[in-house]
Amino acid sequence: MPVLSVIVPFYNVEKYIGPCLDSIAAQTLDDLEVICVDDGSADGGSAVVESRQADDRRISLIRQDNQGVGRARNVGVRRATGRYLAFVDGDDTVPRDAFKRLVSSLESTGSDLACGNVMRLYRNLLIPSWAHREAFARPVKGTHITRHPLLIRDRMLWNKVYRRSFWDRLGLSFPERMYEDQPVAMAAHVGAGSVDVLAAIVYHWRQRDEPGSSITQRSLEPGNLRDRLLSVLETAAVLSRGAPGLKTDFDRDTLDIDMSVAVEAMAAMGAAADPALVDLVVRYLDGVSREAWQSIPYALRLQVHLLHQRRLAELAYVFAQDRCGQLQPRVGSAGLLRKRWYGRHPSMPEQLSEVSGELGAVARLMSLDWRDGVLHGVGRVGLGRFDVGELRRMRVQVRLEERRTGESVLLCDEESVPTWESVEQEDGGALPEHAFPFRFAFHPAALTAAQLARHGRWDLCVRLRGHGLRLDGRVAGPRWLPPLIPAPRRREGVWLVPVRSPRGAWGMRLRTAEAVIGECRMDGGDLVFSGELSDLGDGEPVVRLQRRSDGEEMYFPVTLAGQDFHARVPLADIDESVGHESWWEVVIDQGKPIRPLVQTRERPVATVADRRFLIDRGEDGCLLLAER
Repeated sequence: MPVLSVIVPFYNVEKYIGPCLDSIAAQTLDDLEVICVDDGSADGGSAVVESRQADDRRISLIRQDNQGVGRARNVGVRRATGRYLAFVDGDDTVPRDAFKRLVSSLESTGSDLACGNVMRLYRNLLIPSWAHREAFARPVKGTHITRHPLLIRDRMLWNKVYRRSFWDRLGLSFPERMYEDQPVAMAAHVGAGSVDVLAAIVYHWRQRDEPGSSITQRSLEPGNLRDRLLSVLETAAVLSRGAPGLKTDFDRDTLDIDMSVAVEAMAAMGAAADPALVDLVVRYLDGVSREAWQSIPYALRLQVHLLHQRRLAELAYVFAQDRCGQLQPRVGSAGLLRKRWYGRHPSMPEQLSEVSGELGAVARLMSLDWRDGVLHGVGRVGLGRFDVGELRRMRVQVRLEERRTGESVLLCDEESVPTWESVEQEDGGALPEHAFPFRFAFHPAALTAAQLARHGRWDLCVRLRGHGLRLDGRVAGPRWLPPLIPAPRRREGVWLVPVRSPRGAWGMRLRTAEAVIGECRMDGGDLVFSGELSDLGDGEPVVRLQRRSDGEEMYFPVTLAGQDFHARVPLADIDESVGHESWWEVVIDQGKPIRPLVQTRERPVATVADRRFLIDRGEDGCLLLAER
């Protein structure tokens, strides 16, 4: 009898099943059996398994007609003979020590189930899984989901090892449909006597990029949605029976994630939606507490409410408004001693309208430039996608605030009246926005000698106050839209560098510079830049591009003429973007990294071989290359 049985269902994953099995075969826990269940694949996946089987007797293969992953897992469990059970999807991989860590934990504690942290695998890039990050931040042995409620998000099957006797005692089996893992994973968490939580990474969950390649990528299909809703209802029932104190936490996530999918699908179907599908949604929402309803943003809350009321034509209209940014309910207050704030929409009942905890100052710069040595800015601040007409007049304060010390420099403090303005969007269109305009001016002389000497980071902050509100925020905006980042200025030997974070937040960086880029332009498909080094050093310099997300590096030559340098980077040679965006920091490496200050104002946008690049300035004024 092996220690561990690993069940691997697979369907049309010829491209991935080999690396999956290789990762299992390489486990430091070698006393295991690997039961592969081919769920009627139409590709060469079975042949890949057979080739691995010839070299590893621990691997077995079962074939069945396409009946779904739930049936495939049940078939694998019936065949399994190990003291412990684990599940791996055929397109994922497992870190080398994962199973040894999980089994060893169960052996030492006697718990029924051990689970661990997860990374998303996109091509060859590993990214922390948001669903697991908090729950697995630290190890906890012998706990339970009722004592460690963050495990409510741990609804996947495969980052776990289960004691087989526990599995059989609970009578666990998989529904034979999609989204079959969530109710089983939750039933295991609720039914366990104790659970071991490992902070170590035990699973690499692949994000596939082929169109329509996974269940989640087909989430709007009626059959997919039906199975998803059945899974939600079954999981809700498990929690209501076994851990009712966690039902509200579950509902918060479900409203935000699953009901967002249901809203989009039903809005697209409109009057043609299957009434049985709507019935499933209504059955679930009938059991959701007001506290959970209030946890989701107003716009989504309104749309889920319309779905709950079966008002599908109105839902389709409101969904379209929201998608194009035209859903802008008016915000107003009620109460004297304890003022509360509400979003006004004719279709939203009063008991679901409160937005007191949702309001925040959302500020954006429309222009920023130096004039006669003074940095002038023009911007707008509002409450996001709310009409602020009832507020009439508010006070706007803009300041620079040093991160480390909290010291601030006031740039403006003035009354403002809201105006409508058409504001450019990242998709090239424009939307009407109701917000409070402001202007400010920053003179470098406002900084003291001590502040200059600290070479600190200063954030551009905004405060909106009046009518009992005091809201603070960062001045930000879409990174790929104007205004351009102004060139740096020098004061008393220190560079004052206007900067913008990857998320678009504005600020000021104070620094010295060992290298300055004085020219940066596009030449055909090449990025060309040149400047001056303050110290030639001993080594031969090269340009090093380092990707922020994973540390991947690329190198390009530098030409020197005295202290002047010149570099050329063919953009077509840059590794392709991983995910929605890739950010590359450009460093001159001369035995030590030198982060060159970009002194130019230009911010070229280039399209090379159907790839779109932005040449920009990073948070310390260095050269930044972005692709999206």
